[in-house]
Amino acid sequence: MTTSMPHIDGLYETHLTVADLTRSIAFYRDVVGLELAKTFAERRIAFFWINDKKTSMLGLWETGSGPLRMHLHIALRMTVAGVLASAAALQAHGVAPLGFHGEPSSEPVVLSWMPAVSQYFADPDGHSIEFIAILDEAADDAFGIGPYSAWLAR
Repeated sequence: MTTSMPHIDGLYETHLTVADLTRSIAFYRDVVGLELAKTFAERRIAFFWINDKKTSMLGLWETGSGPLRMHLHIALRMTVAGVLASAAALQAHGVAPLGFHGEPSSEPVVLSWMPAVSQYFADPDGHSIEFIAILDEAADDAFGIGPYSAWLAR
């Protein structure tokens, strides 16, 4: 008899390695706006709540400047209005908003296959961070990936 796996409701936590935990705590707290949940100084770890403790969590693990550093990607869900306002908010904190391919961008992009509107940026360790909101419109594969203003002008 095969037992089926219970339904997964979402991703609860993800973890990133960072070179300087103090710098990264300030970035994720003061720029990204996450609530610091707990630090474990002796283990060089910090945890942040994303939304609330029942929803999801981000863990940061200090590794120093070792040569085996990885650049990873996480996407943080928010409202469409939040994604649209995020480029200006990032710039106000001295963080460059980026496009899908890492190029400077003054507005979010649309990933038309979903469709979703996304704003990318990098944290102090070069990790790719994305603010994303799923759009209510139908997917449009012909659009591909492009600026939100071009999506609206279709």
